[in-house]
Amino acid sequence: MIILAFMSDLPASPDARRATPDDAEVVAQLLHDFNTEFDTPTPGTAVLTERLHSLLAESDTIAYLAGEPAVGVALVTLRSNVWYDGPVALLDELYVAPDQRGHGLGTAMINLLFADAEALGVSAIEINVDSEDVDAQRFYERHGFSGVNPDTGERAFSYSLEL
Repeated sequence: MIILAFMSDLPASPDARRATPDDAEVVAQLLHDFNTEFDTPTPGTAVLTERLHSLLAESDTIAYLAGEPAVGVALVTLRSNVWYDGPVALLDELYVAPDQRGHGLGTAMINLLFADAEALGVSAIEINVDSEDVDAQRFYERHGFSGVNPDTGERAFSYSLEL
């Protein structure tokens, strides 16, 4: 798990925007593409669209789109946490289409997340990154995230159990 105790004042980029419930189908397609690219199961765009339409209407799920037409997506969920005064954001997914990587679209979405996090009083942003995904690790570290506990210097791990 990579954690950033929120401290950034980076400006949002015009290359990225916050998605609305009307963007549910676009967000769903990009999330489906992400899972398909990495051979991860996906319930399909119809199911994702239906879920996103209602989730994006609520205040605890945020999606960002990058590019026009959109070729990148970031999905964030907010939750309360006993260890922080403000909510904690989990960057559930960040994806840019393969042929559009390296053009700053991921950074544009991260910058928009930072701006929104500051406005929303977010205390920390968490991200789960696979151990072999060194490109993602470098990307997040370049933006101030750390894969080690700042108090102990120990490597952070994330475990999960699907029910």
